[in-house]
Amino acid sequence: MNFGRGPPVVLNVGGTRYSFSREVLKDFPLRRVSRLHGCLSEQDVLEVCDDYDRERNEYFFDRHSEAFGFIMLYVRHGHLRFVPHMCELSFYNEMIYWGLEGSHLDYCCQRRLDDRMSETCTYYSAEEPRGEPGGGPEGKGRRPPGAEGGKWLERMRRTFEEPTSSVAAQVLATVSILFVIVSMVVLCASTLPEWRAPENRSMEEQSRIIEAICIGWFTAECIVRFIVSKNKCEFVRRPLNIIDLLAITPYYISVLMTVFTGENSQLQRAGVTLRVLRMMRIFWVIKLARHFIGLQTLGLTLKRCYREMVMLLVFICVAMAIFSALSQLLENGLDLGTKNKDYASIPAACWWVIISMTTVGYGDMCPITVPGRILGGICVVSGIVLLALPITFIYHSFVQCYHELKFRSARYSRSLSAEFLN
Repeated sequence: MNFGRGPPVVLNVGGTRYSFSREVLKDFPLRRVSRLHGCLSEQDVLEVCDDYDRERNEYFFDRHSEAFGFIMLYVRHGHLRFVPHMCELSFYNEMIYWGLEGSHLDYCCQRRLDDRMSETCTYYSAEEPRGEPGGGPEGKGRRPPGAEGGKWLERMRRTFEEPTSSVAAQVLATVSILFVIVSMVVLCASTLPEWRAPENRSMEEQSRIIEAICIGWFTAECIVRFIVSKNKCEFVRRPLNIIDLLAITPYYISVLMTVFTGENSQLQRAGVTLRVLRMMRIFWVIKLARHFIGLQTLGLTLKRCYREMVMLLVFICVAMAIFSALSQLLENGLDLGTKNKDYASIPAACWWVIISMTTVGYGDMCPITVPGRILGGICVVSGIVLLALPITFIYHSFVQCYHELKFRSARYSRSLSAEFLN
């Protein structure tokens, strides 16, 4: 490629050669290339490129040639997009090397890069270097102050956050799972009529003791994880930690309400609130997501596919508005002598539309006119098609999330095996 007149300057990037004049080199859009114009010695040149041929005036860069080709398209046309079948982070690394930033990308590619970087930051948050400053052969005995404390905090953090990172983490995860299972069994048993009978008063007292022990364990676990966390604000914003808070808080609220109201009429009026608070213990089941890849995959998939979920919701709402209006008109609004009272209003017809589109069909209401039944068939077929459209995107995202989490778990398992060997 020749970008001007005068003595040619040759860039050799991964075996691909680009030629242009030195005048163009001065104001070149890529900062690394433009720096060559100000180099006064061969040493300055070698600080910018990997090698230099004085006779041919050729500069060598050991970089990705295809990525640089797309960067050169940006120089010529002003549009920068990702290389197909190339990792976004690898291409972004090439951009940084040549002096570009994420803002130079087109908007669609910026979104891809933001999503990829957010996933990678979350992914690498548990993959920080395990080495310590001064840990090399020449650094022994010169460990900076606080290094031992930082190492201990990091080990505690991994123990509570990554169930497969060590033997202690696996034991802790097993105990936490047992507490969750016991609390769920007690919650389910407490709703049995036999359990609440007056003659079984002692069983109810025992269930309260078990509940208090489980809550104490969950509270202590949450407090320790908060103390050893690096970023306290980020800890509070994480979804699993919010779920922990929602599962623990109702118990303390119910205890405070019992203490302040006592066994009087005021407590009876607050009985519904207490039952709701006690039933919120069902959120403890979601705590199992810390220890099972399947639940983590589900949560990560929903997080990444929120656009597809919103699109599916819009599809259903639009179809529900159309079919409910038409069904109300055909079944009740035309006054043909066969009025169907189940379709007296459009909101009432919405219930029939939603159970028809999802092919549930409870049978509590159904059209009785011929046009209404034809519309019902169209509604069912339309529901199947609309529900199937975003499924492909969600499925591929689910598979990707599963493989990422499986790979991460396997890496921690390898570190656990190394711990056994040592």
